[in-house]
Amino acid sequence: MPARIRIYGQEATFAQGRWACADETLQAMLQALADPRATSPDAEFKHARYAAGRFGGQVAVGDGWEAAPLPEPELRLEDFAPSGRPQAAGWLSFLRKRR
Repeated sequence: MPARIRIYGQEATFAQGRWACADETLQAMLQALADPRATSPDAEFKHARYAAGRFGGQVAVGDGWEAAPLPEPELRLEDFAPSGRPQAAGWLSFLRKRR
């Protein structure tokens, strides 16, 4: 059974690694996130929750809808900022006066 989500008032379904939606713009946005490895029902549902969470949508659960949780951030401040001095982060940090 395909996983269903609702984003921006439009419904979309995810099955066998492909998104189907009446709105072409939303379908293109979702297809950019599509995971072709999600072929089992559990993997389809997990991917649908991720996609709905990225766009602040809802996921069909049984007969109702539930808000999708936000996914973990892909980039974190700790990846770029020194742990001791976060104020020294940034791409122009080399221009700052050193003490």
